[in-house]
Amino acid sequence: MTALRVAGVQLDIAWEDPETSFARARPWIDAAVRAGARLVVLPEMFACGFSMNTASIAEPPDGPSVRFLQEQARQHGVWICGSVPERADPRSKPYNTLVLVGPQGQTHRYRKIHPFTHADEHLHYGAGDELVTVEIEGLRCSLFVCYDLRFADELWQLAPSTDCYIVVANWPSKRRAHWTALLRARAIENQAYVVGINRVGSGGTLEYSGDSHILDPHGETLAAAAWTQTLLIADVDPAVVARAREHFPFLRDRR
Repeated sequence: MTALRVAGVQLDIAWEDPETSFARARPWIDAAVRAGARLVVLPEMFACGFSMNTASIAEPPDGPSVRFLQEQARQHGVWICGSVPERADPRSKPYNTLVLVGPQGQTHRYRKIHPFTHADEHLHYGAGDELVTVEIEGLRCSLFVCYDLRFADELWQLAPSTDCYIVVANWPSKRRAHWTALLRARAIENQAYVVGINRVGSGGTLEYSGDSHILDPHGETLAAAAWTQTLLIADVDPAVVARAREHFPFLRDRR
């Protein structure tokens, strides 16, 4: 097993404006690739922001946001992910779907299990019911979206088969202490890397501080940033996870 270089793009998303968001993301993706990243992580709703205006922003599974991810993955020969307001059935609510695309066009989808009822997300988006783990060049990655971070049981369930949790978010600055504390807790309690990538800027009526982190299996910070568009880069090594769990094997004591 070898380390995988992961890059997180802490993006200022243009509100309900995918083309502008794509234009903002491209140079950061280019920079990530130049830095040697094999996996690039964009925030939740990376093209439009955390909008409930699904009549305007929801896309089909082959819509512009997914095509953007596919084009970037193919062009650069890397894995890339970000969440998309995706409507698979015109008769049903769309899902807040984390779409992961590989360099050969491999496409994996995780539908957010916990819509954020405090913001009425459940009225506009359906709830997923399937946990997703994907092996990316030897690194087992489990996919989650924003509010899912508060619900430890799903992450616990996947811990034995996970080296790295990917959590994309639009987590507002007024609850930034919750975001950073929960990211660190999930890394420590599961002895796994956590890549938590949040947006910056403003969207709708909310302000976002970023506070994106890449944490190791001991909860130590490998990369972090707040308040500005930037790139976070770290090498994520499944062998480090294996050593941490062998040295302090508390996962086997869960009941």
